[in-house]
Amino acid sequence: MFRICARTGGLRALHGAAASRGFGTKAAAPSRLRNVVWATSVAVLGGLGYVYVTDTRAGVHKYVATPLIRLMDPEDAHNLSIWCLKHGLGPVDRTDDADVLNIELWGKQMSNPVGLAAGFDKNGEAIDGLFNLGFGAVEVGSITPHEQAGNAKPRLFRIDESRAVINRMGLNNDGAQVCGDRIKSRFWRMLAAQSRQQGETVASLAAGVNRSARADRLLGVNVSKSKASAPESYSDYVDGLNELGAYADYVVINVSCPNVKNIRAGADVAVLESTIAAVVRARNQMPDYRPPIVLKIGPDNDRDQLRLIAQLATDYRVDGIIATNTTLSRPHGMDDPNDVALQTGGLSGEPLRNMALETTRDMYRLTKGRIPIIGCGGISTAEDALQFAKAGASMVQIYSSMTYDGPGKVCEIKDGLVDLLKGRKWSDIVGEDARS
Repeated sequence: MFRICARTGGLRALHGAAASRGFGTKAAAPSRLRNVVWATSVAVLGGLGYVYVTDTRAGVHKYVATPLIRLMDPEDAHNLSIWCLKHGLGPVDRTDDADVLNIELWGKQMSNPVGLAAGFDKNGEAIDGLFNLGFGAVEVGSITPHEQAGNAKPRLFRIDESRAVINRMGLNNDGAQVCGDRIKSRFWRMLAAQSRQQGETVASLAAGVNRSARADRLLGVNVSKSKASAPESYSDYVDGLNELGAYADYVVINVSCPNVKNIRAGADVAVLESTIAAVVRARNQMPDYRPPIVLKIGPDNDRDQLRLIAQLATDYRVDGIIATNTTLSRPHGMDDPNDVALQTGGLSGEPLRNMALETTRDMYRLTKGRIPIIGCGGISTAEDALQFAKAGASMVQIYSSMTYDGPGKVCEIKDGLVDLLKGRKWSDIVGEDARS
């Protein structure tokens, strides 16, 4: 009897355990399903979040990241921006440029006419990070023959109320050899990658590609003088051209930096003429590739000075003029409650816009539209860019507006231009004011 009862109890126990295991198995299925759904949701949301924060048009850059960065010291914030872009941590423009923005400059195609002015990437460290923001052209420099530390700090100041910047950096840069090696290395590295993808030789690609190593973008290199050079000397510009010109879609001769005392070419006609003549002659003697030569002038020239500059540019067949550099003047009506404008240095940003716009208009008329003008100074909206185009700018450049609106500024301007053009092409409106 005991054995029977024991056996019966054992069977019940086994049945109970089996039932318990069966109940546990049924409960585990929904639990695993929830885990799969949770993991999938996290992955999808994470992916969407990544796509959003890495898009130049995302509002987080303008309304969150940029205001936070502006809490930092201006030069530290600038260096952080360069570091992020250099290491691929910047956002990306994933939208193809509209056909109405396509232009041709110096026989080269550009997908859009909005470029980055010199001064942001002084050493050519973040070229691809900057192109990824959507610029049609990126200009690096200014680069001098030898490394320079620049002026003493602090040397960079913001005037938030006027959306302006004052700098007296003093052309700090790594020097032509270091910057040149960096730019050359990037060029050949890009071509090697394209060779693997397209199955063409590097040599064949090099023969037809822009120096930006991008089919529809241009890389400009801005060269200037070392602080130790004589005011009347032009050899630094020639040395810069010889060191860097072969890897530039255009070379800018910076004769107007207001923060270096020995740059007299922008104010002394004789020095300017000898400088232009020497640089153009050196370019014409380059054995293979010969980059366009662009002259960067200041905004403080009177009409007679501009007439002389236009005549020299025409006589020596300069390929382009950038109007303008920063200004030592302080335009009337600036909102500056903290008296930051009392700092010495070149002023850029919105207060410079009217001076740069008038210089662009004057140079276009004085050169009769025969020399491409690049408008630069205070451009922060699509409306500004359109005004510069109508005044005669084949291309525009921005810089200071990114300090206040972030890396999405270039796309904001491009999108706005598409709306403002209303089906017309950018190239059709260049110089429209002079024709009316």
